[in-house]
Amino acid sequence: MVTGIGIDMIEVDRVKDKIERNAGFRELVFSEKEIIYCESKAAKYEHYAARFAAKEAFLKAIGTGWTNKIAFHEIEILNDENGKPLLSINTETDIPYNKILVSLSHLKSMASAVVIIEN
Repeated sequence: MVTGIGIDMIEVDRVKDKIERNAGFRELVFSEKEIIYCESKAAKYEHYAARFAAKEAFLKAIGTGWTNKIAFHEIEILNDENGKPLLSINTETDIPYNKILVSLSHLKSMASAVVIIEN
């Protein structure tokens, strides 16, 4: 049963500007594994932006938006061996779900994500 749906989109340049201008922003928002993954890509800011959008979409899907209970870097978007994005939560916060589905999309200027939570 679907218990939450979230969608978000963001301009790639907004994420790029934040990372380049604000020391510590990248580490505040992204996990170490996400940083390693994005930095390995030629269009790294598109990948950062898609992950940022997925984190925002997840917070919309759980119905709370951002609170101090979950840090952005605790919401982690990685890829399986086939490249499929996976969302995991690395926190003690109780979030009831059985399955989280995530889809990412990005172009040179925009990135978006959809998150569906099943329980």
